[in-house]
Order: sequence, then C-alpha cells, then structure tokens
Amino acid sequence: MASGRIVVYGGCGALGAACINHFKQANCWVASVDLNPNDKADVNITVPKDASWLQQEEHVVKELGTALQGQKVNAIICVAGGWAGGNAAKDLSKQADLMWRQSIWSSTIAATLAAKYLSPGGLIALTGAKAALEGTPGMIGYGMAKAAVHQLTKSLGSKDSGLPENSLAVAILPVTLDTEMNRKWMPEADFSTWTPLSFVAQLFDKWIKGEERPANGSLVALVTKNNVTDLIIQ
Repeated sequence: MASGRIVVYGGCGALGAACINHFKQANCWVASVDLNPNDKADVNITVPKDASWLQQEEHVVKELGTALQGQKVNAIICVAGGWAGGNAAKDLSKQADLMWRQSIWSSTIAATLAAKYLSPGGLIALTGAKAALEGTPGMIGYGMAKAAVHQLTKSLGSKDSGLPENSLAVAILPVTLDTEMNRKWMPEADFSTWTPLSFVAQLFDKWIKGEERPANGSLVALVTKNNVTDLIIQ
C-alpha cells in the first residue's frame, strides 16, 4: 500500500529525479511528467515536445486522470525548467520563448493538475529563482519567466484561486543547486554555497506532511553557506 501519491513535473531533470528517488524510498506512488520517461516512477506521462501549450495541458490532464482512476494526489511538484543567458541585444525573443515553454508552460499545467487532482490540504510546489527577485540583465528571458512563476505562486496561494481547500502553493527559489551538470560547467565554484538536491526533496516531504509549512503563496529562497541551507521566505 503506497503511503502517498506524488506527481513530479520534470521528473527526468536532476532535481526531479532526486525527488522521485526520495519519494519512492518513502513507499509513495509517483508519477513523472517529462519529455522522457523516468524508469523509477510508477507512471510516466510523456509530454509531446512539439505540441502547443493547450495540447500539452490536455494530454497531461487526460493521462494523469487515467492513471489516478478517481484518486487524488498529496502533492504536485513542478521542477521542470532550464536556463538561458542573453540580454536585449541578442536573441531576446528566442531566449524568452524557450524559457517560457520550459518554466511557464510546465508551471501552469501543474496548476491545472492541482485544481483537478490535488487532495484538500495538499501541496503544489513550483520552481522560481532568487535572482529573478531583481533585474537579470545577463539572462533577461530567464528572469522574466521565473518572475512569472513567482506571480503564479502568489495567485495560487490567494483566496478563490481554484485550488482545493487548505492546499499550500509555494515556490522554491534556489540560488544554485548542486547538480552533476552544474559541477561540470562550473568546476571552480564554491560548492559549499550550492544547495543539495536531497535537502530540497526532504523540504518538499516536510511540507507534504504539514510540517514547518510557510504561508500560502510564499516564495522560499534557498540560501546555502558553508554547506548549511537557510530558508529566506519572501
């Protein structure tokens, strides 16, 4: 008997895979939503890459509904996304479009899933970025997309958002996550300031259990120094 039902949107990325591993070890039923399957998940919903925003939403909503067979989930965790640099002088619309697809499409579809399938008191967690609390001139498209995730989170955490009763909408705002790819591209960085993926997965687990929950609509920055991570709630 599974101890909970979790949906991870972006289950093939580094953080998504870490979340799936964590919740499978906790004996949860886990569905992964991504462009590719995660073989650790109980159910994989493969998003058609070239489909429109609406087509992707219709596909994911239908597939998850079929998998759940009338049951509800305890959490929808959206850790899909990506990064692209660039300012206004080069490829701004191209970079912004890519960031919108990776962060906003996935976050909005996750919100729709929450409205339909989240249990009362459940968790929807999105992924913003601490950098997007201010101007991001070297990565304008990225900053725009993450700022929109922050706005979506605040809206979902407000009255009449369409989410189930007593649910919690929150966004994590990482600085740098300690992933294999980040270590590859930034080998000279100070890893003691990077947030471990296991910390984030455990944080989601606490919130699902109702422990140490921030206020609804909170933006929770993850600030790591000397291998210790503090939560700075906006």
